[in-house]
Amino acid sequence: MLKQRTLKTITRAVGVGLHSGQRVELTLRPAPADTGIVFRRVDLPEPVDIPISAHAITDTRMASTIGVGGAKVHTVEHLMSAIAGLGLDNLYIDITAEEVPILDGSSSSFVFLLQSAGIELQDAPKRFIRVKRPVEVREGEGKSLKWARFDPYHGFKLRFEIDFAHPAVDSTGQCVEFDLGEDNYVRDIARARTFGFTKDVEMLRTNGLALGGGLDNAIVMDDYKVLNSDGLRYDDEFAKHKILDAIGDLFVIGKPLLAAYSAFRSGHGMNNQLLRALLDQPDAWEIVTFENERLAPKGFAEPVRAW
Repeated sequence: MLKQRTLKTITRAVGVGLHSGQRVELTLRPAPADTGIVFRRVDLPEPVDIPISAHAITDTRMASTIGVGGAKVHTVEHLMSAIAGLGLDNLYIDITAEEVPILDGSSSSFVFLLQSAGIELQDAPKRFIRVKRPVEVREGEGKSLKWARFDPYHGFKLRFEIDFAHPAVDSTGQCVEFDLGEDNYVRDIARARTFGFTKDVEMLRTNGLALGGGLDNAIVMDDYKVLNSDGLRYDDEFAKHKILDAIGDLFVIGKPLLAAYSAFRSGHGMNNQLLRALLDQPDAWEIVTFENERLAPKGFAEPVRAW
């Protein structure tokens, strides 16, 4: 049987929120089988649990936000990406503020935390959402066109194409494909950082956003070039970060997907629209498990590979 996974021990991190600039503490704890991923706002007078789900997403401007009632957690996508990349199913995430810390702007610090805590198999079958037929969402036309799509696939792969019309971005790889069964999430995707433009910073900060952002946790560009002294971590870091984001955005559905995802100029909002479009069509998906591990797609049955 292909089993569910949680952490062996508790692990903690301290940082600041990218948009809020607030100091925040995270405590990642093991959770029983079939719990899923549950954020817990422990700073509130009465702690509030926010289980992740496609319908728990309350805002997708600049980041993915989950919420229950008035309790929210912003910028969950990088941590969710690391959790998905390592194949974890069940986790409690205690958080002392309303935004996940940005750390270095990628998911690699979260990967390190999770791997340091160790991964434990649980005596329950790992449940997947298998896409049975194509599902697509689209917006705009011509130069404003963007879309995202699921196709059936025995595994999980993603293809993302970007189009920013910026010299620094245009000189890098514009399209990235990643297959969980053939490639290595930790090596190939996890180190890709979020990015932004100096021309947007003043507007964002006027609106109370990007208060914790800087060259130590983002790729920053002026009108022509990358301003970070150490340059890029990957030749196609911009497109790879969009893959990183998509992995996190899609995992809020609550179970790993068996699907091929492809997208052009998509973002947090459209990724969530795609999940909701899938769930709204019950004939387009099914829940599956694998009693025989050898029948499971590559990338899910094997232990997570290290750096």
